[in-house]
Amino acid sequence: MDSAPPHQARAFDTLMAIRGGPAPPAAEVSIEGADPFFRTPFKAGEVAAAAIAACGVAANDLWALRGHARQRIEVRVPEAAATLRTVDYTRARGADGQHRHVPIPQAMAQMLRVTQPWPTRDGRWFLPHLNLPRLSARVLGVLACENTPEAVRAAVAGWEGAALEEAIAAAGACGGLIRSAEEWRAHPQGAYLAGRPVVEIDRLGASPPEPLPAGPRPLAGIRVLDLTRILAGPVGSRGLAEQGADVLMVTSPDLPQTPEHVRDTSHGKRSCFLDLKTPSGAARFAELVREADVVVDGYRPGALARLGFGAAVLARLRPGLVHLSVSCFGSGGPFADRAGWEQVAQAVTGLSEAQGRLTGAGQPKLIFAPVCDYTTGYLAAYGVMLALARRAREGGSQSIKVSLCQSAMLLQRQGLVAGFEEAPEVLTEAQLAPLQVREQGIHGDLLTLGPVLRMSQTPPRWDRPTPELGGDRAEWLDRS
Repeated sequence: MDSAPPHQARAFDTLMAIRGGPAPPAAEVSIEGADPFFRTPFKAGEVAAAAIAACGVAANDLWALRGHARQRIEVRVPEAAATLRTVDYTRARGADGQHRHVPIPQAMAQMLRVTQPWPTRDGRWFLPHLNLPRLSARVLGVLACENTPEAVRAAVAGWEGAALEEAIAAAGACGGLIRSAEEWRAHPQGAYLAGRPVVEIDRLGASPPEPLPAGPRPLAGIRVLDLTRILAGPVGSRGLAEQGADVLMVTSPDLPQTPEHVRDTSHGKRSCFLDLKTPSGAARFAELVREADVVVDGYRPGALARLGFGAAVLARLRPGLVHLSVSCFGSGGPFADRAGWEQVAQAVTGLSEAQGRLTGAGQPKLIFAPVCDYTTGYLAAYGVMLALARRAREGGSQSIKVSLCQSAMLLQRQGLVAGFEEAPEVLTEAQLAPLQVREQGIHGDLLTLGPVLRMSQTPPRWDRPTPELGGDRAEWLDRS
């Protein structure tokens, strides 16, 4: 790397150790700038920049396997940090021809008001997660209250924190006890994750080596089935699309979504509807798997397996498949089968406790940006590209596992930064202008924050606008 200070190099070096083999040439990767960008003592921008730069190295490895000279890679910390809040930079063209910021929907604003840390009866704090109607109803069923900040606060105050966490989990809902980082590391789940790499790569089964398909970009000809939503999984598959992969989103018309996240994380993809619970839908999905290279699974842990498409089954359908699992709590441990979200990961791992304490808030506080979601998405794309390189060299089906809690722990391990109280939190117009991508599609005439990874020969880009959900056929494009 260019003369980056040690605090900036640590996360990147951690990721390069997962890659293995010789380090990239010293002149290959440049990470410029430093935190703070957001008003947090955590080095959110630097960790995002390290993960994005690691994606560049992994794409470079694939490019080299295609017989090309390695490329120059550059990431700037403020730009990487800005990607953690893409919604701040999406602008729609109005009737007067001007592009203006698109506010978040009322449903999301309401979720953010109630999905906060609330005090419990025993002096602890608990964060209930109230996103999406069905999951929100489960939380409200446990709390026996209405969906307002006042009602949720009062209901949480009637519970002991640990008991509420277990009751929420038993109901199949989402929430987390606010813990310090020390408490999390001492907890069996935190201890389990501390002993695992932040990106887990394991061999699922044997298959012969597969050369990369012909094409002009690092992931040209690679087919990705994307079974994810909100937010880490779609960010990961979007990262594959911007390197040239054919990404086909598989969803259902009755599966709830958050429109702003669909809009901002689906660039470059296609979308189809398939009901995997029906014989015809399952059969068609199996046909797609047989011709796929990657399956990205963002379902609740175990859900896809219960539909008959667990990782081992998928690898038998398609030897040489790369299977990516994106979860909140990770690959094992007592919480492994629990669903979770950004705010839950911040709550349980100690991010929220420290953010409140170190900013003088007087109570636990969420970091303004969804740092776990986006970082996990970048790590997901990184893991997939590493696995594709291994498949090309050695063969074998590969399993990749990333999680929101692991990303939170990676962020914590980078230490803290001072002077964050006056951090800008947004790019200036001059910083933003060269990064804006204009897109005309189902959401109108938009300006959005484009890829911030710079590669000297194959600049990452999206080949198509965000699709209409279900607007494409459940089939692959030609590899040409």
